[in-house]
Amino acid sequence: MEPTATTQASQDTRFFGHPRGLANLFGVEMWERFSFYGMLGILPIYLYYSVADGGLAMPKATAVGIVGAYGGLVYLSTIAGAWIADRLLGPERTLFYSAVLVMIGHIALALLPGVTGIGVGLACVALGSGGLKGNATAVVGTLYREGDERRDAGFTLFYMGINLGAFAGPLLTGLAQSEVGFHLGFGLAAIGMAIGLIQYTLGRKNLGERASVVPNPLPSSRWPLAAMVLAALVAVILLLVLSGVVTSANLSDVTVWVIGAASVVYFAVILTSRKITQVERRRVLSFIPMFIASAAFFSLYQQQFTVVTVYSDERLNRHLFGWEMPVSWVNSVNPVFIIALAPIFAALWTKLGPRQPSTPIKFALATVLMGCAFLLFLPMAGGHGNTSPVLALVGVLLVFTVAELLLSPVGLSLSTKLAPTAFRTQMVALNFLSVALGTALSGSLAKYYNVNAEAGYFGVVGAVAVGIGLLIAAVSPFVSRLMSGVR
Repeated sequence: MEPTATTQASQDTRFFGHPRGLANLFGVEMWERFSFYGMLGILPIYLYYSVADGGLAMPKATAVGIVGAYGGLVYLSTIAGAWIADRLLGPERTLFYSAVLVMIGHIALALLPGVTGIGVGLACVALGSGGLKGNATAVVGTLYREGDERRDAGFTLFYMGINLGAFAGPLLTGLAQSEVGFHLGFGLAAIGMAIGLIQYTLGRKNLGERASVVPNPLPSSRWPLAAMVLAALVAVILLLVLSGVVTSANLSDVTVWVIGAASVVYFAVILTSRKITQVERRRVLSFIPMFIASAAFFSLYQQQFTVVTVYSDERLNRHLFGWEMPVSWVNSVNPVFIIALAPIFAALWTKLGPRQPSTPIKFALATVLMGCAFLLFLPMAGGHGNTSPVLALVGVLLVFTVAELLLSPVGLSLSTKLAPTAFRTQMVALNFLSVALGTALSGSLAKYYNVNAEAGYFGVVGAVAVGIGLLIAAVSPFVSRLMSGVR
């Protein structure tokens, strides 16, 4: 019998012992993250820099609010991307069209002037990144047959691609922005995404048939209804914007409420369903405090792109041997620590086995550490101008990374372990909603940051996070019992 394309892909060892398609996905995800983080590194300062300095001269509070809302909408879009893949196009085609949309968004940021470029560009990048993010992971999974021992190593290689892109993006776009201008920085992000798209297009044939399967096709009779719902949603959004109900100043707050409402609805639908057992219902209930902890964690962690960016611009001494480092270079610190520490954490959990901390305790530790990271800014508070040392901020970002590794990969794994059989995808969506909620909150919180009164901000936000972490630790025995055997 002649082997099928799927069998050939799963037996392929042309990329460091892995299927050739992994190299294709590694590349497109690396370039997508290059463009995403490269753009995000210069976006806040583009929004609030003066017109003379090439920016849009927005108030800082509005600028950081937009960045937070944009980040929240990226994660919210992963749900739409998953639905399109499951019901309409399949993961591979959804990934491809999402990558095209990302490239269009970066081109818009590079070429369209002012607020028009921001509106068109961020909308396209948010929707495209949301569609690409989940589906790239799904397509990697289709390269391996069940029981293939290469699967975990393959995802590790894929994860390295993500962080290589996240490391290089802010370095190159930041350098382009500081030496030439913002639009060259955005243009470089567009070029990076174009390179990723070209290499992906050339290698699509290596992905096998499973990547193109639509798992739960939407009946053609329901397509008109889906189109009407989409049109109505777009109309409502346009009406709210044009009527002034949603503005650039309140965008992050509106996004928080929308994501919060969606989360409540999601939990209610699952918990009231007759398709789940009593044990499954208890496990879903146990995810509620984990959801809250995750949102609290990401409301601080994602301030790397809001408060920490403003801090790097206005408080950090970026001079190195007579040359001033671009603001966005600070965003490359975290990926370096991730690359260095992720294998250590993986080995640690494997070594500890059943003796490792329970998931609620990991969440509690992560939230406490994030609070402590903000409290570490206090010894540098009260200064004036760019006086804070770079090494001190690098140390703070190291604490960010350790906290991230305690919670981020663990949260995704937990959502799959606690998921009822009938709601596997929705539980993963809930995990993404916690990230979306926290990211949008990072923009709302950042509006209260003031470099002239930073001690109060860092102290209050840090102390609240520590308090939430300690509360999660206190209720962890109860939560563990609700998990009914899941650690």
